[in-house]
Amino acid sequence: MFRNGAVLGMSLSVAHCHAFAAEKLPESQRRIRQAAAAGLAMQRRDWEQGVLAQAFLEAGDDEQVILLTKAAMVQRVPDGRLGVVDKGSPTDPAMGGEAYWHAAQITGDTEIKSAVLGMLEWILHKAPRAPDGTLYHVFEGPEMWSDGYFSAPCFLAAMGHYDEALLQIDGYRKRLWDPEKKLLAHIWDDGRKAENRKEFWGGGNGWAAAGLARVIRLLPRSRREDRQRLVAFANDLIDGCLAHQRPDGLFHDMVDRPDTFLEANLAQMLAFAIYTGIRGGWLPQRYRAAADHMRSGARAQMDRFGYVQHVCGAPNFDRSGTSTEAQAFAIMMEAAGRKVEVAHGRQPA
Repeated sequence: MFRNGAVLGMSLSVAHCHAFAAEKLPESQRRIRQAAAAGLAMQRRDWEQGVLAQAFLEAGDDEQVILLTKAAMVQRVPDGRLGVVDKGSPTDPAMGGEAYWHAAQITGDTEIKSAVLGMLEWILHKAPRAPDGTLYHVFEGPEMWSDGYFSAPCFLAAMGHYDEALLQIDGYRKRLWDPEKKLLAHIWDDGRKAENRKEFWGGGNGWAAAGLARVIRLLPRSRREDRQRLVAFANDLIDGCLAHQRPDGLFHDMVDRPDTFLEANLAQMLAFAIYTGIRGGWLPQRYRAAADHMRSGARAQMDRFGYVQHVCGAPNFDRSGTSTEAQAFAIMMEAAGRKVEVAHGRQPA
């Protein structure tokens, strides 16, 4: 039997049905439904399909995880990547890897299983990478992006390839981490051995914080030293971002540059990471106030149609707008926040 919306109470696919009943739902569930309906309406590329599938996995909606997995398989390319539109990225399709594998497990569908294992084969043995094994994010050049923390490492850890997941995390950190700022630059050019985009992009740091939280959650307890190392890194990154949090709980597109536009998705990403860390026991409870503040600020950016406004916007992510990942992280933030509330015996908000 599927979980059929363990967090939501019912499938998200009926978001706009029985609107009168939605008024009786906790605010977190109502907002998940709104964000889901808008997210499913958006056109999606490989990473967008994957992050939305992961959001439904976090929210406990197996039905939508299966449907998004089946849709990603339609866009399978010969090298094994799923959900690819146009040329795609070497690693972006892996953002949906954990969710797609979950779909294979709960359905027992051999076709899904074969497709996910094909993508794993691509990531492990075929995708372009640096001499030290760190995966490249694009085909056009030898670049590593901070976005990558949410893709291959999480997929690899979900499939039990823990050493390879840690290798990717360390490879990105070596190139992108600024220990003084406690922030990640966005892009490293491995050919020039220099930052190609040194700015501390909010979205990139959010991808990394959320990805680290997922890998920590996936690592077995027996890998204590690895967990402690990742926890220390995640703590530093969260602290680095919080140093630039606005009074409204949100951030700017470039974290340390108030002259850049208001950005709400980093708040959602960090809130997800913090709630996940608190629930996992590796982040102190004192971080919850910051996460709740982010959640409140991000909620204020959702319009009446369910779209989260004032985020780094698709399709080019160079201005304020809307995006599938913002819809996905609205779902993940609310689902993670609700789990923390339930775990601590509080009425879900």
